[in-house]
Amino acid sequence: MARILIVEDSADLAFGLQRTLENEGHTVIVASDGTDGVSRAHAFVPQLVILDLMLPGIDGYQVLQRLRDSGVDAPVLVLTARSEEADKVYGFRLGADDYVTKPFSLSELVARVGALLRRSGGTTDLAREIIRFGDVEVNVAARTVTKGGTPVALSPLEYALLLALIRKAGVAVSRLSLLQEVWGHRAEVMTRTVDIHIAEIRRKIEDVPAEPRHIITVRKHGYRFERGA
Repeated sequence: MARILIVEDSADLAFGLQRTLENEGHTVIVASDGTDGVSRAHAFVPQLVILDLMLPGIDGYQVLQRLRDSGVDAPVLVLTARSEEADKVYGFRLGADDYVTKPFSLSELVARVGALLRRSGGTTDLAREIIRFGDVEVNVAARTVTKGGTPVALSPLEYALLLALIRKAGVAVSRLSLLQEVWGHRAEVMTRTVDIHIAEIRRKIEDVPAEPRHIITVRKHGYRFERGA
């Protein structure tokens, strides 16, 4: 499965696409304008980008050019209401990989996404990933974490919580969302539980736990993971 970024200003369409792709097993985040899309692409490091051309602020063509100029090489599937050949040619010259013309069926889009991921190698099983940030290395297949080459003893819940944040790098994730993903819907578990586990993870992987570089508190909301330098 893959990390997918959707850049789409229609909330209803973005929600439908996100739910459909998540049901296929992908990890999906949404940006509602071009500037946010560029920012999230760099933080989230997607394996595929679904990009609407008609966006507020900078349009999809500008987003595409900025992504390619900054070294983002993930395949880009463009959503457009334009069917003119010249528009498509221009998009391909900027680095688009495929087009879907609105209106389209969700089954068509899922098929295009699958084809692009297979072509780019983006369907590599995420369970084989090795994730590195700072001097920390997470081996997903082995379920091990090391810091500076030294094993870090995370409990199963701490490991699941860390991985949940890593999978949404650059995105502010609410405590409730983390509770639902890591603990399920158990009524006896409270949001304070997340804070306690986060504090323990920070103690084990941050250089200075009181001044974290990777697991950042988002006030009155939750947490955000940053890879850092």
